[in-house]
Amino acid sequence: MSEEIIPDAPVVSDVPETVVDAESAKEENALQTVNWSEKSLAELVRMFEELVQNEDRMKMPKEAEAIKSAFYRRLLKEKGDAGLAVQVTEDQMQEAEDMPAEETAEDNPFAQIEAGFKELYSGYKKERAEYNRQLEKERENNLVLKEAVIADLKALLDKQEDVNATFPEFRKIQDRWRAVGPVPAQNYRNINDTYQLYVEQFYDMVKINRELRDLDFKKNLEIKEEFCRMAEKLAESPNVVEAFRELQKLHEQWKEYGPVAKEYREQIWDRFKAATSVINKKYQAFFEGLKDQQAENLAKKTVLCERVEEIAEREVAGSNEWNAFSKEIEDIQKEWKTIGFASKKDNQKIYDRFRAACDKFYGRKRDFYTEYKGSMNSNLERKIALCEAAEELKSSTEWKKATDQFIALQKEWKEIGPVPRKKSEQLWKRFRAACDEFFAERDRNAKPAENDYYGNLKAKQRLIEEIKAYALQGNDADNEAMHDFQKRWNEIGFVPFKEKDSIANAYKEAVNAKFPDASRGNGRRRGGRPQMSEKERLIHKYHSLEQDIVTYENNIGFFSMSRSAEPLIRQMQERIDQAKASLKELADQIREFNEKEGKE
Repeated sequence: MSEEIIPDAPVVSDVPETVVDAESAKEENALQTVNWSEKSLAELVRMFEELVQNEDRMKMPKEAEAIKSAFYRRLLKEKGDAGLAVQVTEDQMQEAEDMPAEETAEDNPFAQIEAGFKELYSGYKKERAEYNRQLEKERENNLVLKEAVIADLKALLDKQEDVNATFPEFRKIQDRWRAVGPVPAQNYRNINDTYQLYVEQFYDMVKINRELRDLDFKKNLEIKEEFCRMAEKLAESPNVVEAFRELQKLHEQWKEYGPVAKEYREQIWDRFKAATSVINKKYQAFFEGLKDQQAENLAKKTVLCERVEEIAEREVAGSNEWNAFSKEIEDIQKEWKTIGFASKKDNQKIYDRFRAACDKFYGRKRDFYTEYKGSMNSNLERKIALCEAAEELKSSTEWKKATDQFIALQKEWKEIGPVPRKKSEQLWKRFRAACDEFFAERDRNAKPAENDYYGNLKAKQRLIEEIKAYALQGNDADNEAMHDFQKRWNEIGFVPFKEKDSIANAYKEAVNAKFPDASRGNGRRRGGRPQMSEKERLIHKYHSLEQDIVTYENNIGFFSMSRSAEPLIRQMQERIDQAKASLKELADQIREFNEKEGKE
């Protein structure tokens, strides 16, 4: 049997059933490179406008449907975000597509862009339907023309005239056949096989001049050898999809030419078929590899979804944690963009899952800051009230009573949370000015016999130096000394307001440095309580340092309200760093105790 009829060996016999024709595969591959879910409504409308202006728009139905589907999915998603829809389902997409533009315009603010897209798509759909009708009509007409060619060819065989008369007419019939375009798909194989059958019968049954027949055979052989070379070159092409598409064209052209001499027919067809097989296998392997890669991409994206979902469920205490988690989400989003597409069936689903997890996180963050803003406004009102109270109190001459009231106001101020940034420094300056005015006036009017503030300051400074100079005894005497220092400190009166915090911190540092383990003595604490073990002492000191760090950090927040407090902030930060270093040392010591106890 010759290579043209091959009823048991179709052109794409080596291609798996799951692989579509080349043009369709090419279009599918192109669509896979576009992440439709990331396109905005405006971008999708613009893409459809460009499509309907393309000269090849009638050959791009899948792209048109992909844009339409992405448009309605995005439209319903944004309606849901705006409170106009609940979820995006296939039924909702169909319902949105079928709804008249006038009705949509009354229901939601997306009416204008939706109506514009409907008009674009409707025009394209009508044009496409007309194109398909014309195309089908043209194919039906081509079928009639090819049937007429076959009828003429059959009539030529029946004439059995001299070759000099029949061969030129046969050539004309062949030219007419090649000039006719495609026929309906369901008629293609039957009409083509019939034509090839009569062509062979013409060559094999009609008694033509051998020289003319051999010349025609030779010409056909040369053309088909060129087809073989082209197919073999395509088999080496790195672009598998393009090579497969070009191969289909070669097969169509192969059928348009007549047979070669019998002794070459099997050989030339085997050569062409061998190149075809190589391309088909590469094509199959390409799509199998693509499937594996898409499955791997899906697995990677699933892991990222799980990470974001876990972050979105975390309990968050404050803005610092929100910012840290936001940075973590942003890093995950960057990693997401480096991963390729999943399969067409899974790509949109996994993206929707990822987007939902991100939306949940940022929704919770938005709610937090909405509530945070409300609390700041409440804090603002409370601090304004404190300013007014301080301004009303600043003229008081009842020094002791007013001092206690100012100290209470300052304590309350520190306990109130932050206020809007634009008001923070202005409000702090107002409150501080009232406090400074009162304490400055109090210091000027203080009677030396009653309250020598600067004398008290010097007394406290001397006491601090005495604490630093104290030599530890290593017994209960240290506890007695420490309590004596505390008693004497408390008996000293007020110091100037501006020196209050610094002298208090200096005293605390001196006591902590000198008496870190003053409770050690004869096995009992003062008051009859059992003495702490070395491990307990370390744990106690660890927790104390933790509290100090919290206090320092609160002070930084307090000082940050003023631009002139940079030195104080620096000092607090240094103390925090030192405390954290001490914490690490204490943690190591406690760990050594635990390990030693474990061995015992």
